[in-house]
Amino acid sequence: MKKNLYIIGAALLTFFVSGCEKEFLDKQPTQYLTPEQIAEAAKTDPGLLNGQIAGLYSTMYNTGTGGTTGHDDFGQKGYDIYSDMLASDMALAGTNYGWYTGVARYQASSDYTLNAVYMPWRYYYRVIYAANNVIDALGGTDAVQTEPLQRHIMGQAKAMRGYAYFYLTQFYSAGYGTGQEKILPIYTDSKQPNQPKSTTEEVYNLMIDDLTEAVDYLVDFNRLTKDQVDATVAKGLLSYALAARGTTEDLNRVVALTNEVINGSAYRITNENELYGKIVDGVLVNPESGFNNVATPSWMWGVDLTLANRLNLVSWWGQVDYYTYSYAWAGDPKTMDRNLQNSIGAKDLRRKQFHSTGRPLYKFFDPARKIGGQRQVTTDYVYMRIEEMILMNAEAKARLGDDAGAKEMLKKLMVERIEEDGYEAYETYLSGLNGQALKDEIFLQTRIELWGEGKAYLALKRNKQSVTRGANHLFFAGDTFSWDSDEMTFPIPQAEVLNNPVLND
Repeated sequence: MKKNLYIIGAALLTFFVSGCEKEFLDKQPTQYLTPEQIAEAAKTDPGLLNGQIAGLYSTMYNTGTGGTTGHDDFGQKGYDIYSDMLASDMALAGTNYGWYTGVARYQASSDYTLNAVYMPWRYYYRVIYAANNVIDALGGTDAVQTEPLQRHIMGQAKAMRGYAYFYLTQFYSAGYGTGQEKILPIYTDSKQPNQPKSTTEEVYNLMIDDLTEAVDYLVDFNRLTKDQVDATVAKGLLSYALAARGTTEDLNRVVALTNEVINGSAYRITNENELYGKIVDGVLVNPESGFNNVATPSWMWGVDLTLANRLNLVSWWGQVDYYTYSYAWAGDPKTMDRNLQNSIGAKDLRRKQFHSTGRPLYKFFDPARKIGGQRQVTTDYVYMRIEEMILMNAEAKARLGDDAGAKEMLKKLMVERIEEDGYEAYETYLSGLNGQALKDEIFLQTRIELWGEGKAYLALKRNKQSVTRGANHLFFAGDTFSWDSDEMTFPIPQAEVLNNPVLND
């Protein structure tokens, strides 16, 4: 069971009843702790910062963290929907309520006044600010931590700051690596005034330094719950950042890091009974399916949602799941792109995750499977799973020219995804692929495996690929969009342009 709510309460209780001097409390009574109070209290009780870290993680699933009251404003999983729609793998198949229309129509890619442009920016910079509060309390970005508690707290804060900058580069920049294009403001402490845009190179250097340090600091951290970042998750985040920058050195590091995760952790590939719902005489016979339980052995990072989180219609499940009281049930279904669905082989088990309409009726669902049934969301969120590491390892090897190694890694996944009587034919097909054709196959399998999980957009950009929308899209059906098309990147939102006078200095 999730313990983050208890961690917050315990940390705050520690602050008010333990080592802090009474006059400090008398002079500065407040419902919320300022960064200065946090830093002062942490000198006496560094464990207080665990509560701040727990609050940082809750930002990932709380509603309104993008600064609006919109029903698409609910943290990371909301932006996973954005990215799947930008990449065209998720088709918006109804507009009765209008959520995501601006993204699906690529209006948000050109109109900096839309909330769809503002919310990711506000959310990820909110994460950065909160992470910086913790980092400042431990002495700042360059402070070296030697005590286990402080190292673990700093490692988590640096990981979350790196995570946020990574997603900002994806949504608001088309450039990668060592480029000198100015893309985003950098904030490395909570007291900095408005900052101008920094270059792609500077932003990537910061996030990769953060995530590298996080891996080092968290090596002996034993997390209590999967919503926390440990060394394995930090390696996954670092792999994403390195793969996006994509130098030869970076890709070799991706191979090494993902190998460590694949071979050195207890996570295993989602098995057939977990992969799709099996219905016999109208009854679900494999309750371990549904991608709704953080305890699933393939999940590296996720959150155990309970009634205490008070999530309902405004949630990922409230937007995607037919078996939740949701927009997907009531008139705005989200479906798999028709071209992508047609590309799934007849012997591929993942074909069984989707209805013929493209609805993910057998991949994502509330276990009760009552149409429009789940009102208070207790089905969990997945942020990262082991299959991502396998696919990224295969991709990095292919990009490095190691076709044989890439094929062997891809087989590790595909032997679990192709029915036994069809695997030999797939293996023969795969053996004939080399170079770009092999890269294309890995990209395709990434899109199929991770549909609805917000990862196809990241793969599209780092592999410099194009996608053509299928016939079931309401907008731009049949049109092709490249990774560097204007449609793939958001402009900096109006609020930042108006409120940051030094943005373009």
